Amino acid sequence: MRIALLGYGKMGKAIEAIATERKHEIAVRIDNETDWMEHIDDLRQCDVAIDFSLPDTAVSNIMKCFNLNLPVVVGTTGWYDQLETVVQDCKNRQQALFVASNFSIGMNIMFDLNRRLARLMNRYENYDVSISETHHIHKLDAPSGTAITLACDILEELERKQQWILSNDDPAPKNAIAITALREGETPGTHTVVYDSEIDTLTLRHEAKSRKGLALGALLAAEYLHDKKGFFTMRELLEE
Repeated sequence: MRIALLGYGKMGKAIEAIATERKHEIAVRIDNETDWMEHIDDLRQCDVAIDFSLPDTAVSNIMKCFNLNLPVVVGTTGWYDQLETVVQDCKNRQQALFVASNFSIGMNIMFDLNRRLARLMNRYENYDVSISETHHIHKLDAPSGTAITLACDILEELERKQQWILSNDDPAPKNAIAITALREGETPGTHTVVYDSEIDTLTLRHEAKSRKGLALGALLAAEYLHDKKGFFTMRELLEE
């Protein structure tokens, strides 16, 4: 495939390295508005775009891809307050969009385990649940999209919780899931779900060792999205 990279930071370079291994061509690298204007004809020749840009530019990038009939895989987080509108626009215009808060296969297995565990723990009210996440200092949004996904999945299963809140310092209300977000060094990403009681503690944890797992997952998503129309997530990819 001919791939356009939207955002050419550390994730973009990690995707480029694995794309080359998988015999794909990185045809365009977009890192600013000037790149969009200079490479518009090249973008029309691409098969798919992969966006790891910035929260403030993600939606604009998606819409530009829709205008070019270019399928787009989006790993940028921090813009999900507009997700519902973007997905509806995708469907109305018969475009192709793949969105994931985390492309790691291991993390998506943890998502599944997290949902199953929350369903089980709904019976045991003596356990309180919290989430912590740690990322590199360059990550702009907090909490991470992955942590929010974990929290939202728990909320669907755990009746005693009605909301999540970012709670680095102040204690969370009893009906809320407290999320602690830390930014340290060059940490790729660690996410931990903890159920704690007076008797014991149960921990579910995923620790990324590098960006390679995220890059591979994004490329698998791009290969999956090729020649499709509609809105897709990692659940569809893993199920297929």
